[in-house]
Amino acid sequence: MVTISTNQFSNGITLRMDGKLFDMVSFQFVKPGKGGAFVRTRLKNLSTGAVKEVTFDSKDKVEQVMVDKVDMEYLYRDANSFVFMDPETFDQVPVDEHVVAELLPLLKENTTCKFKMVEGEIISVALPDHLIFQVVETTPWVKGSTAQGGNKPATLDSGAVIQVPVYLNQDEYVKVDTRTSSFVERVAAPQ
Repeated sequence: MVTISTNQFSNGITLRMDGKLFDMVSFQFVKPGKGGAFVRTRLKNLSTGAVKEVTFDSKDKVEQVMVDKVDMEYLYRDANSFVFMDPETFDQVPVDEHVVAELLPLLKENTTCKFKMVEGEIISVALPDHLIFQVVETTPWVKGSTAQGGNKPATLDSGAVIQVPVYLNQDEYVKVDTRTSSFVERVAAPQ
């Protein structure tokens, strides 16, 4: 167990409070004109995904959890789980659906994901910030059909539906920000 003080806070650290694990989303030191200093934080519960605000006194100490960060490649889905592979050892690791449920709309085979593990247990899985997808279905664009730009729904090869500019057509490739599931730009077909 590693105990840290509030002056050692940084974004992305993992804390254990009341037996639950939290990632620090943000923190701010506050020194009011009157009274003692304190730290205002936003913490994400790793089991529920809920974000809450917590205020710590500047003298408080909290338990920091040492997290192993590992890259794993998504291989396939079987009846009970999603199977990932460690690219260094080639070990295959089954992961329960509830751990990757948030990623499912944008998760494709052969995608390298970032795993956070505590004492051998997977606590979170994250996609790369940007991925390339093919548009498999969208309404065709007719030049002059709109006076101004706009957006329309498009179905990607992963099955996700996102909003794209009206000029995009079926079979084109797009870069998507996986954190917000939003269109970034049109790209050339991957080689």
